Amino acid sequence: LNYFQQPQDIKESDFSKFLEKYGRHSFLAPSQVQPSFSAFYRAGDPILIYFDSSSVLSTLRQPVKMGASGLCVDGNPAGFLDSKSTSCTRIFANLSKSCVTDPALDAASYYRDFTVLKVPVNDTIVRSMKVIYEIEFGGTHGIQSVSVQFKVSNISANSGSSLQQHFTLHFWVSAPILPGLLLSLTPSHTLPRSGNPGYITGAPLLIANSGAMQHMSILRSEGDGSCSQFLRHTVQFGRNTRTGCKLSLSPILEESNCSYIQQKLYRALQGMNRAEDLAMTGSAHSTQAEEWTAILIQNCSVQAVNCTSCCMVPVTLEIQILWTKVGLLSNPQAQILGARYFYRCRPLKFPSRSTVPLTTVVTFIDMTEWPELPRGQPQMHWKLPFDIFFPFKVALNLERSYRDYLAVCFLLILIIASILCF
Repeated sequence: LNYFQQPQDIKESDFSKFLEKYGRHSFLAPSQVQPSFSAFYRAGDPILIYFDSSSVLSTLRQPVKMGASGLCVDGNPAGFLDSKSTSCTRIFANLSKSCVTDPALDAASYYRDFTVLKVPVNDTIVRSMKVIYEIEFGGTHGIQSVSVQFKVSNISANSGSSLQQHFTLHFWVSAPILPGLLLSLTPSHTLPRSGNPGYITGAPLLIANSGAMQHMSILRSEGDGSCSQFLRHTVQFGRNTRTGCKLSLSPILEESNCSYIQQKLYRALQGMNRAEDLAMTGSAHSTQAEEWTAILIQNCSVQAVNCTSCCMVPVTLEIQILWTKVGLLSNPQAQILGARYFYRCRPLKFPSRSTVPLTTVVTFIDMTEWPELPRGQPQMHWKLPFDIFFPFKVALNLERSYRDYLAVCFLLILIIASILCF
C-alpha cells in the first residue's frame, strides 16, 4: 500500500520544519541479536573461515584500535561488503624476539592454514578457495576470488619500540563477460551497490562529485586523538555516528590568514572531494539525474562577534539525512529524501593554540508515513420493516376468533340437547 504514498519533496526552505517534526534522540544502543546466516552472505555478515589443521570454524578478523591509546584488538570480525581501513598500535618489550615469535608480525599468519568459505554454510568446507583480503563477489553466488597484499618495512630492534599497523578490507563486484564484448574492469573502477533498489542498513552512502561516484566519509582520529590525514570513516545508512579529533594548526597565526584557516577546516570536515549530490537509492546510476538529490550546505557566517582579533571557523559538521520507506508493506524499500550539511562555528582568537577540536555528527531521520491499515470484512446489519409480521398476526387473530365461535356453538348445542331429553 506504500505505492500510493507519495514521498514529500524536501526543499531548503522547509528542511528545518521536517527536522523538528520527525527529529528525535539518536545514538541508540545497537541490538545484541546474533546475526543469522542464510544460503549466501548478506551485508554485515561476518566472513567465515575454516582451519584445516584443527577443524575449527571461525571468522575473518580485522584488527582495530581500542581506547585513547589506540592499541590493537585482534578479535574484531570483518563484515561482508563492509570495506574499510583500520590502524592500531602494537607495543613490544623486545622487538627482536617479537619479530620471530609474535604472529602479528608474521605475514603468513594472515593467510596461511585457513580457507575462506564461499558461502556461509557451516556444514560445507570449501577447500579449493584462494585466501582473500580483497574480495570479489558475484551477488548471491558468493565469493569468487581472493587476494592479499603486504607492504613491509625494516625497523630497528630497540627495546620498548612501538609499531603502527594498517589493515584494509575491500569488496568489489565481479562483472560478467558478454559474448563479443571485452570488459576491462579493475576494483578501482567498480563501486558496489548499497541496496537494490532501497538502501540496506549498514551499507555506505553513495555521493557524487562532478559525476564521479564515491562513498560519503567523515573525519576519523588516530591513536593520539589527532585527525587522520589519509583515513576517513565511511558513513553507513541508518547508523547515527559521532566522531571527534584534533586538527593541528600553525603555532603563529596572523589575522590575514583567517580565510586560509577557514578553508583548511572546511576541507578537513568535508574531505578532499566535496559531496555535491546524494544517491536516493542504493542502486542509483550516475547517469540518472532523477535518482540523485542535491545536498544542502549551510556554511557559517564569517563575522566574529565582539572580537576584533578573531576568526569565525567551523568546528562541527552536522550531516542530517531525511529518509522514508516506500513500496510494498511486505517489503518496504529505504529511500533518501534530502540531506543537509550544517556547519557550526566559533570564534578563534589570534594567536591561537596549535590544535582545534573538530566534531562530526551524522543523524538519520525517518519520515515514513504509513498508510491506513486495510479494513476488515463488512459486517451485516439486518434491518427489517416494522410490519413484517402483520400477515401472521392477522391469521392468528382470525384463527382465535374462529375457535371462540365454535366453542359458543358447541355450548348452545349441548344446552338444546339437554332440554329436549327432559
